[in-house]
Amino acid sequence: MAKKRIVTATINGREEEFLCQPRQTLLEVLRNTLNLTGAKEGCSNGNCGACSVVMDGKAVNTCMVLAVEAEGTEIETIEGLAPGDGLDPLQEAFLENAALQCGICTPGYIMSAKAFLDKNPNPTEEEIRFSMAGNLCRCTGYDKIVRAIQQAAEVRCGQAASCEKETV
Repeated sequence: MAKKRIVTATINGREEEFLCQPRQTLLEVLRNTLNLTGAKEGCSNGNCGACSVVMDGKAVNTCMVLAVEAEGTEIETIEGLAPGDGLDPLQEAFLENAALQCGICTPGYIMSAKAFLDKNPNPTEEEIRFSMAGNLCRCTGYDKIVRAIQQAAEVRCGQAASCEKETV
């Protein structure tokens, strides 16, 4: 049996150290070790996006990332999105547009949208739909989710000095 490893990562702005098995997923560690239960287990094979978080600026499916791969990374979960008691513009937009029902997919959608809007703050509807292709929702249909992301982009652009796309 392989030895457990100590992994250090910055999670929601705090340096965290955790012990994990070499084959344990990041989703398992987030939920079961760190008690960050916003990321949901939907499919366990990277198809639904319910477990999405932002890792080093990119949306990742935590069911497909080994916890040991998180060493030295910066991770943001839904729990770390909004400061204090308030809501992030994405969370507000999802509420205002009724872009959620059962809530299983919502944290993953919001975190995927955050990573997307951080790179493309003023997207077209087509760009939003394309970027969210890795997230599935069985309850709402996708129009309300797209509208919520558009609204959040508008709010974020109004708060930002620049709404330019990030060039790679």
